Amino acid sequence: MKHSPRAALGDGGVQVRARVIATFGRQSLIADAAHIRQATRRGRRGDVVVGDCVLATVTSAEQARIESIEPRSTLLFRADQYRIKELAANVDQVIVVFAARPAFNRWFIWKALVAASAAGIDALVLRNKTDLSESDDASSFLQQIAKLGWRTLALSAKVDSARSRELLMHEVGGRKTLMVGQSGMGKSTLLNLLIPDAGARTREYSERLNAGKQTTTASRWFPFNGDSALVDTAGFEEFGLAHLSFGEIAATFPEFSALLGHCRFQDCRHLAEPGCAVRAARATGGIAPERYEFYRALAEASSA
Repeated sequence: MKHSPRAALGDGGVQVRARVIATFGRQSLIADAAHIRQATRRGRRGDVVVGDCVLATVTSAEQARIESIEPRSTLLFRADQYRIKELAANVDQVIVVFAARPAFNRWFIWKALVAASAAGIDALVLRNKTDLSESDDASSFLQQIAKLGWRTLALSAKVDSARSRELLMHEVGGRKTLMVGQSGMGKSTLLNLLIPDAGARTREYSERLNAGKQTTTASRWFPFNGDSALVDTAGFEEFGLAHLSFGEIAATFPEFSALLGHCRFQDCRHLAEPGCAVRAARATGGIAPERYEFYRALAEASSA
């Protein structure tokens, strides 16, 4: 986003175009080329997301009022049957981080990939902590991910930080990247490797929002190296996909791509219908059993 420090005179003040870099309740932090300000959303609540590009009216040296949100190129969120949790807007890449320890959840990673694909966002699966001895399962899982066609990367951010930073910079340079992962997978280490002052910025965001430690549960936008940005999220254990239909879910499975449209019935859900090309591939080994069971669970939940 190219920020214009001053756009026009608005309702009693100068208007600025800015990026939302943190949110907490009704409060947001917005940053333009020269300032970070605390902002509230005019007339609405709850529709501002980290990464949004907004038009805001400056009301004081430290305060602003968000007037409108510019159209988003992407929006990634997770949803269960009770609520939607937006993670970030206007990102062009998601990095899903996992490690051999603590124990990683394959379905969490697969769900994150489904959400990214459904949102039209590129994805990279990053295995951290390659120095751990109990890594055979993590290694074979990463190989499976790569075989399915996703980009992958393996590194040890703590043990080989220089090489890890070089590998990461190659992947994130010039891009707006959201990092997600379960707690304990090393996302904070990766963030600090790329942006050494990220911890200081987080404290500044918390102080400006007067949100204290609770801000750690929210996404935060960290610009660096000109056009690049990293969006950090707190670790969480479940990636809900309640917002997706079974058709949208099936379309995100790489191993289904050559089969969709070849079932006997056009509205086949690939669960129990006769003449299903997906189930036939499952029966002959073309689709891994655990991947099909993962799809079945998602498809059944989408119609529950």
